[in-house]
Amino acid sequence: MENKQSKFTKSLHWTTIASEKLLLAIIGIATCIASAMYIFDMVLAQEITLSDLFMLFIYVEIIGMVGAFYSTNRIPVTLPIIIAITALCRLIVMQSKEMDALVVLGEAGAILILSFAAFVMSLKDKVSLEKIKDFRDSESSD
Repeated sequence: MENKQSKFTKSLHWTTIASEKLLLAIIGIATCIASAMYIFDMVLAQEITLSDLFMLFIYVEIIGMVGAFYSTNRIPVTLPIIIAITALCRLIVMQSKEMDALVVLGEAGAILILSFAAFVMSLKDKVSLEKIKDFRDSESSD
């Protein structure tokens, strides 16, 4: 019974890979379209604000995340964290004049926490990549 389920699971594994790649391609295409529309709106308005630049950075980071997946078959956890930091920075820039000081401090605190999390995750990624390299080196020397 265990062997049948294992074969069944392995035979369906391609669906996960295919759907993941398809959805990420759709996300990449949709992000390109959204950024083009956003740039078009900036041209029509004949104005570029700091929040517009932050929004363009968010689009670039999403495209970078999709590209990272296609080049390495994994999404580094730090990229979504950086996107969240950029989005919070954009909120602060857009709304800081109308917001209560405690809300601004809360958002700044969230940025600090996310920055620490990105730092910790980047250390974890370095350790993981070193382990993979060591494993491959030990396999090739065997």
